[in-house]
Amino acid sequence: MLRFTKMNGAGNDFVLIDNRGGGVHLNRSQIVLLCDRHRGIGADGVLLLEKASNHVDFRMRYFNADGGEAEMCGNGARCFARFANKVAGAEGKISFETPAGVISAELAGDLVTLQMTEPTDLRLNITLPVANEDKSVHFINSGVPHVVIPVSRIDDVDVRREGSAIRYHKMFLPKGTNVNFIEKRGPKKIAVRTYERGVEGETLACGTGVVASGLIFAVTENTGSPIIVIARGGDELQVGFENIDNQFRNVTLTGPAEFVFEGTVEV
Repeated sequence: MLRFTKMNGAGNDFVLIDNRGGGVHLNRSQIVLLCDRHRGIGADGVLLLEKASNHVDFRMRYFNADGGEAEMCGNGARCFARFANKVAGAEGKISFETPAGVISAELAGDLVTLQMTEPTDLRLNITLPVANEDKSVHFINSGVPHVVIPVSRIDDVDVRREGSAIRYHKMFLPKGTNVNFIEKRGPKKIAVRTYERGVEGETLACGTGVVASGLIFAVTENTGSPIIVIARGGDELQVGFENIDNQFRNVTLTGPAEFVFEGTVEV
């Protein structure tokens, strides 16, 4: 029997497992089953808390609902920090290694502020041929790759259809990309909807997508930190940053991380 904790960050939900003992070895089909909302626990992904291999506090491993391991998940990382506090007694500032680099987190009640890795590969105004139409999109890697597309009304966007076409576009081969549609809601506020790679559909929130969307909005609107981002689930997250000649530093993501339930499951 496998003991787990179910959590959510702004509606993006996860199964968290304490694997500091190193005895949990999940294969792809087991992860898919755990994330199945009809036959399993139900989640957008699985997070493993493990011992670090260097000077940081922990190691975070993140698997998407399709069973594939991803470099980073912002909403998952906030849940991971609160989970580490609960099961390992970690307090204050927590650091953990990911394939995207070392992430640090600071706890403040239900809210967690993540110190993100520095984003890379900013590309603005890319002309992307999609379904006999040339779309103008932006791109940034905020730990994982993200396309960001400003629209007039996000409620009118067919996120699954349009997101899927761009997620698998040949320009982003072989790994593909996440896709975010953003709507301006104020001088420093946006709403976002995200097609999430690995989930292969829209999620209620995507932390790295929130960061990517906030940074792209800041640079295209020539505005400063912080940017408030309304996720599809209704939660408001805050993206902080320093911008020097379109080079982003000291990027932070602040938002909720909530416990849902605990249990055991057969795998």
